[in-house]
Amino acid sequence: MKVLVADPVAPEGVEILKKHAEVDVKTGLKPEELAAIIGDYEGLMVRSETKVTARIIEAGRKLQVIARAGVGIDNIDVEAATQRGIVVVNAPTANTMAAAEHTIALMMALARNIPQAHESLREGAWKRQSFVGVEVRNKTLGIVGLGNVGSEVARRVQGFHMRVLGFDPYVSPQYARNLHVELVTLEQIFREADFITLHVPLTPQSRNMIGPKELAIMKPSVRIINCARGGLIDEQALDQALREGKVAGAALDVFAQEPPRECPLLKNEKVIVTPHLGASTHEAQANVAIDAAEQIVSVLNGQPVRYAVNAPLISAEMMPILAPFLKVATAVGRMIAQLAEGQMSSIDIGYEGEIAKYDLTALKAAVIGGLLQEISEERINVVNANLVARRRGLRVAEHKDTACENYTSLITVAVTTTAGVTTSAGTMLRGELHIVRVNDYWIDIVPKGDYFLFSDHRDRPGLIGAVGNVTGSADINVSSMQLARLKPRGQALMVLELDEPLNEDQIKQILAIPDVYTAKLVEL
Repeated sequence: MKVLVADPVAPEGVEILKKHAEVDVKTGLKPEELAAIIGDYEGLMVRSETKVTARIIEAGRKLQVIARAGVGIDNIDVEAATQRGIVVVNAPTANTMAAAEHTIALMMALARNIPQAHESLREGAWKRQSFVGVEVRNKTLGIVGLGNVGSEVARRVQGFHMRVLGFDPYVSPQYARNLHVELVTLEQIFREADFITLHVPLTPQSRNMIGPKELAIMKPSVRIINCARGGLIDEQALDQALREGKVAGAALDVFAQEPPRECPLLKNEKVIVTPHLGASTHEAQANVAIDAAEQIVSVLNGQPVRYAVNAPLISAEMMPILAPFLKVATAVGRMIAQLAEGQMSSIDIGYEGEIAKYDLTALKAAVIGGLLQEISEERINVVNANLVARRRGLRVAEHKDTACENYTSLITVAVTTTAGVTTSAGTMLRGELHIVRVNDYWIDIVPKGDYFLFSDHRDRPGLIGAVGNVTGSADINVSSMQLARLKPRGQALMVLELDEPLNEDQIKQILAIPDVYTAKLVEL
């Protein structure tokens, strides 16, 4: 077997590969050069430099595995690899400690003005009074995201005697207690924290999660650290807040554009910047190379791997039966993630009817993936689903029943949080995905990439018209409507399918209508 290492990686990983395969290290290859030789190799290891495009994958006639020695996989065409049956693996946890320690380092440097004082002294000045800092002891640290890195930051600041607030709806309360973290809302972190550190992936929902509105409610003494992803902070808004004295300082390792070219924060004296060094330690570089190499060896030897990005979910024989229900499982998980409130603690998955006769490991992974896909940088699959849930303190239970009263097959998911239980169920009808239950209400909606407004309310005359007045005034078309009620004049559910999303102010207008209990926008 032959393995090509196409990017510079730590020698520890290459040595592991050499014990099991013939290894060629050829870095800096142009796309046409890589395409010309990749057909001779069963394995390929890259970092971020080499782009493994569909063309490269097509040329890799013998390829069985592509390994990314790092977290991100944006330089690999995963879909093309999956279609060819090539396993893609990465190393999502190997640099966790490095990123956590860099966060702590930036927080301390920010508190004590270390880079500015260093530069001043190098220039011959002795300005002690110009660099008076603050202690972190007895201060409040707000951690946004308690995944791998955020959790390690929480563990390390305990020695500083800080009060630690955390925001992450996808960890259990017990998990947070074990970290000595007080779970709060995102707004409470923004209002109360002296230091705020971000540890979430960049998604459409998290982009610019700190902007003018959020900066306006923070303490003027707040200091912000971002070692996660560029784009989480509105850089123009942060620069303005710093210059106006509304924010005391910031430390940034990541930027919306990298390298940053015209970022105003680079010239702001209240900002500490580093060139995306979160994972740049000798130990982290060795760990990601070792993780990637070990997984290449496992795949080539026909063994399971820990961090398969696209682990085969279904055998070819079972594909026609189970593949449609992957969409159902994912959609039900996504819906609950957007409807549920509070901190998750457990996930209960029920399979009824014909589907219950089969091995449904893949469907469980799809449910968990739907629940966590907006906040987890790891792709959830059959290999890591239980591991990802367990890391967040989430209990997962499954049960099967070959009898199903109303449908040939049905998947029901109930998620328990500190606010209660949120339930949803889905099935396939006439080749289409149908969501048929939300909590105690039986409905029938067909998600096709649209927006849905879910509103709990008291069943009374005039309420539907009042909601319609809000959508009409906003010039937002309602393409369909579902109504379900527990009893006349009792609690009811309204589901409006919208051509465009409602904004926050429009949602508040609906919530202000008498007898409307909840109003949530869900995108499916």
